[in-house]
Amino acid sequence: MEVSSVAVTLSGQARVEGYRHEAPGPEWIGAGTLGSRVARSLSAILAALLAGGSAVGLFVNGLYREPASVAAMYRGYDLIALAIIAPALAVMLLPTLRRSPRAVLLWMGLLAYSVYHSAIYVFGTRFNDLFLVHVAVFSLSVFALGTGLANLDTGRIARAFSERTPVRAVGGILLFLAAVLAVFWSGPALRFVFTDELPREGSELVVPTAITHLGWVLDLSLLVPVYAIAGILLWRRAAWGYVLTTIVLIAGVLQQVEYMTALVFQANAHVPGSTGFDPVEPFITSIYLFGALVMLIRMDAASARGSLDKPRKMLTNR
Repeated sequence: MEVSSVAVTLSGQARVEGYRHEAPGPEWIGAGTLGSRVARSLSAILAALLAGGSAVGLFVNGLYREPASVAAMYRGYDLIALAIIAPALAVMLLPTLRRSPRAVLLWMGLLAYSVYHSAIYVFGTRFNDLFLVHVAVFSLSVFALGTGLANLDTGRIARAFSERTPVRAVGGILLFLAAVLAVFWSGPALRFVFTDELPREGSELVVPTAITHLGWVLDLSLLVPVYAIAGILLWRRAAWGYVLTTIVLIAGVLQQVEYMTALVFQANAHVPGSTGFDPVEPFITSIYLFGALVMLIRMDAASARGSLDKPRKMLTNR
């Protein structure tokens, strides 16, 4: 059976590549295509703007015009973006890592995290001096991720995973997370329908209802569907299942680190009611981290390069 992959170019045309007859390209993402160059260029600009904007937000007092609790939360987010995300994104773009499937998935995971991260700033902050920077970061994140995913060589990347990858265990983790988020956020909304009781705070962060509402919207509209889709595809050993699962788990780990950092920043700012710690968080973070590490450890680029003429029967390209 011949395994094929469909790569969508920026011109909108679909290109079908049969791996049995073509030698592997130098990259794991649309090698040499306009799409790959655009994705990398957008990501480089994103890394620079993310670092600059986060530095300003972290060190310039009074930038955020929100209540002290929300300003402290954003400064915690800024620290993670400045110290981890921007540098990691720049490293993943190094030419020497273009042959690494792990680096490509880490890059996509950083972009997925940035979409969620920047959406909170764009839709959750009052107008401030960094408005245009926040909008640019959000736009660059969306288009870099979209262009990158559209040009991924998903068949080759999926074949880099070991046949012993515990797809049902990791897929089950994602389905579990999707169900928990769906029930956790939908329950209060359904209760409001029948009782008119407004939803309470959804985490240990001390934030206004509007910020809580934004978090619920992003989780229900983005995280729950993509977790469920990725989990089902991985369970069925589809090529996109391997790719999406690794990406969303990487992004999930970073989101949990960001959340824990924001809790510490609120406690250090002496925000009334802040605890500085969520007792459930170690368990949640460990789930994301376990799934991400399992997927990354089970990758072997050499096995994919050497098996292009012998596609794995266990892999479907749906």
